[in-house]
Amino acid sequence: MLFNSYIFIFLFLPLSLLGYFLLNHRHKYTAAKVFLVGMSLWFYAYFHISYLWIILFSIGINYLCHRLLIKKIYPKAILTGGLCLNIGLLFYYKYFDFVLENINALFKAEFSALGILLPLGISFFTFQQVAFLIDTYKGTVPCQNLTDYALFVTFFPQLIAGPIVSHEEMLPQFQDLSGKRFQPDNFYKGLHIFVRGLAKKVLLADTFGQAVNWGFQYYTVLDGPNSLLVILFYAIQIYLDFSGYCDMARGIGYLFNIRITVNFLSPYKSRNILEFWDRWHMTLTRFFTRYVYIPLGGNRKGALRTYVNIMIVYLISGIWHGANWTFILWGVLHGILSVLTRLWHSMKKKLHLELPDRHILKEPAKCLSTLFTFLFVALAWTFFRADTISQAVEMITTAFTFEGEHIFVELAGFFRLPEFWSIIRLLNLDMHPLAPYFCMVPFVLLALFIIFFTKNLYETEDNIKPGILNAFGTAFLGVWCVLSLSGVSTFLYFNF
Repeated sequence: MLFNSYIFIFLFLPLSLLGYFLLNHRHKYTAAKVFLVGMSLWFYAYFHISYLWIILFSIGINYLCHRLLIKKIYPKAILTGGLCLNIGLLFYYKYFDFVLENINALFKAEFSALGILLPLGISFFTFQQVAFLIDTYKGTVPCQNLTDYALFVTFFPQLIAGPIVSHEEMLPQFQDLSGKRFQPDNFYKGLHIFVRGLAKKVLLADTFGQAVNWGFQYYTVLDGPNSLLVILFYAIQIYLDFSGYCDMARGIGYLFNIRITVNFLSPYKSRNILEFWDRWHMTLTRFFTRYVYIPLGGNRKGALRTYVNIMIVYLISGIWHGANWTFILWGVLHGILSVLTRLWHSMKKKLHLELPDRHILKEPAKCLSTLFTFLFVALAWTFFRADTISQAVEMITTAFTFEGEHIFVELAGFFRLPEFWSIIRLLNLDMHPLAPYFCMVPFVLLALFIIFFTKNLYETEDNIKPGILNAFGTAFLGVWCVLSLSGVSTFLYFNF
């Protein structure tokens, strides 16, 4: 089930809220949580009924490991077995066919691919449970009952595409009785945030997505300017798509009086790649830092070992995102720039090259570093989106040939939404030679303005207060989004 669908907005979400608060109002707190687990499982199984047994099996095995670890029954063996089961399940569904294909190519074998259907969100709920088991082994997790644990894993706003939440962030909230009552301020705030995220997804990201799909499908006919635009459009699309999802998830959390962990913090404003990964998919970065980078030794075993550890983390990050060499290369590219950035920072300290805060070149230097980081990330996204490495290389190479004189009308046509084109026709501008681009240019400028010049959700959510103007704006935007749901599409991170 998608957040941006009629069944979710008009049936699933109202039923979930009504049942949850009605049961809590009657002090049936455990029943309310069981109800929410059931609704979350419905939400998950809606995509494909066969997914249901996978997540139930995963929850059952991991909860059993949790109880055995609490009782300290062969803890090392239980932890090892639990981790192997989780990683094995993830490997089978996500990477088994990929490994077979590469064995066939390398050794000229003829193993038949199994055509395994990838369960949505398996990477997210697997990593979340891996972290839970490790923390239980370390003794930082108290014994949990099955209901709370199942809700921790399945809570539908963060089930499919994160964030990867930790036990200390969510379990106390599920157990806090003060959050069981309907709270109008939280409800209004949640609705406002949800609609804001819905608008990013439906009105902006999906519009850019149509142009991106066309561009990657017909990449061989693109010239320099058009290839560069397609690359830029995908950078905008994935930003607004993931930002919209994170806003919607956090907004739904507020409806239930639950604060879902911040996972997205204006990453394109970053001045270097290290800062970018502190702002993009923040909980994934936290997971890799806590459970991969630090256990490998972090930065405690010398510079060379630190850089090796960084490369390992980014390689795993690429593999985590998908079973394709394009994702692996994408991860390696980010790892290389991260190592080079750390080397540069180290060199600046040794040579005292850091500019003073009030230096005349301080702000221009910040702008240039932000621009460089954005350009690198946008170009690297090309490998993330492309079907093959050769396709990505051809698109990037074409983009920098600078051969071409005009933007394809076909590319601009995806931005010609009926509501805007009607205004252009009303003003008798539809016959102007530049009319095909009258919608595209404002879309691009608006997207770039939102990305680079507006405050992010975390900076503004505490200022969201009920008011006539806010209510009218939220209602108008919500209705506009609902009327645009005929072009429903999945969130990009659902594929991971």
